[in-house]
Amino acid sequence: MNNRDKMRKIFKISSAFVGIIVGAGFASGQELLQYFTSFGYMGTIGAFVAIVLFGYLGMILTKLGSRTRAESHQEVIHKISGRFLGVIIDYILVFILLGIGIVMIAGSGSIFHQHFGLPSIVGTILMVVLVILTLMLKVDGVIKVIGNITPFLIIVVIYLFIHSMFTMDASFADLEPIAQEQTSAAGHWLISLLNYVSFNIATGASMTLVMGGDERNEKIASIGGLVGGIAIGLIMTIGHLSIFSKVDSVGDLEMPLLGIANSVSPIFGLLYAIVLFGMIFNTAVSMFFSFGIRFAKSQSTKFKVIVISAVMIGFAASFFGFVKLVSFFYPLFGYLGMLLIIVLIITSFRMKKIEKVKK
Repeated sequence: MNNRDKMRKIFKISSAFVGIIVGAGFASGQELLQYFTSFGYMGTIGAFVAIVLFGYLGMILTKLGSRTRAESHQEVIHKISGRFLGVIIDYILVFILLGIGIVMIAGSGSIFHQHFGLPSIVGTILMVVLVILTLMLKVDGVIKVIGNITPFLIIVVIYLFIHSMFTMDASFADLEPIAQEQTSAAGHWLISLLNYVSFNIATGASMTLVMGGDERNEKIASIGGLVGGIAIGLIMTIGHLSIFSKVDSVGDLEMPLLGIANSVSPIFGLLYAIVLFGMIFNTAVSMFFSFGIRFAKSQSTKFKVIVISAVMIGFAASFFGFVKLVSFFYPLFGYLGMLLIIVLIITSFRMKKIEKVKK
């Protein structure tokens, strides 16, 4: 394999890893507002620490997936944590997969309501239909769909950051008290940081392990996870700084980054709305796909029944509203996901003891 092929594979894995997490973690901006911007300067410090944590944990996940040739998260979790603890973590991940999928469906409704002024149900129905159709594809097709949209989000978020920095109406010092008035996901910036990384890694763990399992070269899988994790942290940080710089005007919006995009121009706002919908779609597909293969083989009749049923549950639950669902589910998922993070960190020091699986 030449270097170009290696780079292509690394880019594929890292892009898909970013795509899995960004829809749930920060594409709307509501998550960044609650977890980082609401703490002002200390939230910014937390964001930089998160870059390191995302890179490290992303590398562990993809390396584990490659070494064990993972086809679902269950077998890997049991292998690294034992049967008893493995069962607990397994069910926590299953619960998180379904919960994030529900939040994503609700988020699609918020896009249509905030940007187009249409009833939220229009966006949720469209999302439900697209997710179900996509879930009928094979896993390679799912990963391809996820990876292809990711670069567009990165470009748009970087542009939003540059625009926000050059059009600030007040200094960060002036905006600090306004930022601290926003609703926070936790009572302290450090707890918020750890909670945020935890729920995002728990969100992406299942699909990331499967992606790693699809790559036989362990080194390529590891680098892909590392690069993807660092990219997640960097995009998240500039997204937070964009919101911080405009918190006086977008702090009360369901989707602050979409609000900033609209302030650039109506056309750019429309572009971001489309990209945002695509990223939320990415995450929804990843969540429901991972949920389905936990209980049945991909493309089997049982798999299709499970994922369609899960998506319809998500549709019904989405009526509680995007912001309320984020405020309720995300901190809960963060605390539950701490157990997985601890196990992954311990596993990183005993990786050599985990036998390679040849399939």
